[in-house]
Amino acid sequence: MARSNSAVRLATLAVAIALVCVFTMVVRIPLGAGYLNLCDVAIAFCAYALGPVTALVAGALGPAFADLAGGYAQWALVSCIVHGLEGLLMALVLKAMKHSMASKILAAAICILIVPVGYYVLSGLFLVGFEAALADIPGNFIQSIVGAIVGFALSEAVIKAYPPVKSFAW
Repeated sequence: MARSNSAVRLATLAVAIALVCVFTMVVRIPLGAGYLNLCDVAIAFCAYALGPVTALVAGALGPAFADLAGGYAQWALVSCIVHGLEGLLMALVLKAMKHSMASKILAAAICILIVPVGYYVLSGLFLVGFEAALADIPGNFIQSIVGAIVGFALSEAVIKAYPPVKSFAW
């Protein structure tokens, strides 16, 4: 990879982390022990438009930074694991299946499953117990559905408006 291309990808990664962090913090709706937000929109966008490395790193660090800065520090590690895995798996499916319609549906399904299941298991084990974590599943399910749908639509619009964005994928 050319040196300038590396710099562009690194800058894109930094912007993607900030984007996910901002999407996480802009809308926060209290939910049980945590809160609902729009981070999945930005993570799905990264997975669809910017590739596995960007989706993994931005998905892991963006929500974790938002949790640390927003008074939810106890959630930072859980958010890092769940959303990092979400971004990585979505992007890998899309890449492996060459961004076909089937890959987009499968990537959305991954998002819709990983977020509620991941938060249930990890917060149940380490933070609030399984009974309390159970109450957050419907909200996390809705958050991930909205994230997958809006993130995909946003990525399609950005790619259509600026096709070179695909060259930033990592």
